[in-house]
Amino acid sequence: MKTLKLAIPAAILGAGFLICTTASYGTPAYAKKEGKVGNCVYCHVAVGKKDLNETGKCYKANKFADLAKCPVPADQKGK
Repeated sequence: MKTLKLAIPAAILGAGFLICTTASYGTPAYAKKEGKVGNCVYCHVAVGKKDLNETGKCYKANKFADLAKCPVPADQKGK
């Protein structure tokens, strides 16, 4: 009975986290669309970080329509 008293609230809390959390940052689909697969730092300051560099901020401001309208990151020029 004690286990059930703990399991039910834990299940409700876990379900709430699953329902309420969403990804609000770049996705592999954006990278594939723009031909930058595997190159997260083209728009982000570091791999796995949500923080955007100037290129990423421009891309977001353009509603992810066209990466070609945004400046090439300094560390990506010539690649």
